[in-house]
Amino acid sequence: MAKQVNVAVVGATGMVGQKMTEVLGERNFPFDGLKLLASSRSVDQTIKVGGKEYKVEEITPRSFDEVDYAFFSAGESISKEFGPEAAKRGAVVIDNSNAFRMEKDVPLVVPEVNPEAAGKHKGIIANPNCSTIQMVVILQPLHKAAPLKRVVAATYQAVSGAGKEAVDELKEQCRNHLDGKRVSAQYIPQKGARRNYQIAFNMVPQLDIFVDEGYCKEEVKMIQESRKIMDLPGLPITATTVRVPVLNAHSIALNVEFEESITADEARQLLEMSPGVLVKDNPEQLEYPMPLDASGSDAVYAGRIRPDYSVKHGLNLWVVSDNIRKGAATNSIQIAELLLS
Repeated sequence: MAKQVNVAVVGATGMVGQKMTEVLGERNFPFDGLKLLASSRSVDQTIKVGGKEYKVEEITPRSFDEVDYAFFSAGESISKEFGPEAAKRGAVVIDNSNAFRMEKDVPLVVPEVNPEAAGKHKGIIANPNCSTIQMVVILQPLHKAAPLKRVVAATYQAVSGAGKEAVDELKEQCRNHLDGKRVSAQYIPQKGARRNYQIAFNMVPQLDIFVDEGYCKEEVKMIQESRKIMDLPGLPITATTVRVPVLNAHSIALNVEFEESITADEARQLLEMSPGVLVKDNPEQLEYPMPLDASGSDAVYAGRIRPDYSVKHGLNLWVVSDNIRKGAATNSIQIAELLLS
């Protein structure tokens, strides 16, 4: 990866955007020029990347002139407005929003699962939903060994997935609740919702808006995106997504039914050899993955791997990953690394 390229990060002052700039430096991504783009509110802020300070610029169509890779993490509306414009001007757009994920001609890529899809882009590549990423990294090696029959996922999603304001709100709610003060809520399930709920010492079984038949959008994303990434359009899969009072790193309880026999030991050995996976599974020593383990790491952690005796060929697994890193920033940059290599 010796070739030097020009890079833009859109939404550079947000949680994921800031993490993208951090990961670019950590991974020694070979950029020559770097543009940090955001709304007019953030203009002239400075962000240090790889020991050098860069000023944040206001995003315009001309921002993408001579840009090779544009990492978008500023929300669906910004991606729809500026993503095609960036691609038209010659940039490869790697978009972290929901804007293009299910479009037929846009690859939806997790490098450990479907790296070949990245090369089929027409200017835009979609980065999947954070929970989808960590789930398919685990499912893919198991599916290769024993075809999937059915997947049931229940998520325990950290507040960082709702943004910096939600993280700050959780901290403030904890302090106020413990001090016996009034607790206010604005950001869970999301800002501007008909009702907002306290997340401190609570759980909220809604992520994003409700859509068809009582499913929320996050659940639909996990179902549809997993099928597309794994090229299993008919895979029976269902999900329940829950926001929990954890600062960072999402967890998933996975129940997987297979067409053929696969033991817990076989699954454990497969996952230990799988790229991007770190197995932590030693019940005798009370060792299993937790959000505090995964936060700050690019690995997808797997543990509590055990048989499901209620079906003929079933396993239960516990999966944890940093939703801001592997679930967003790092996965995006890994996609660009794939293209460069």
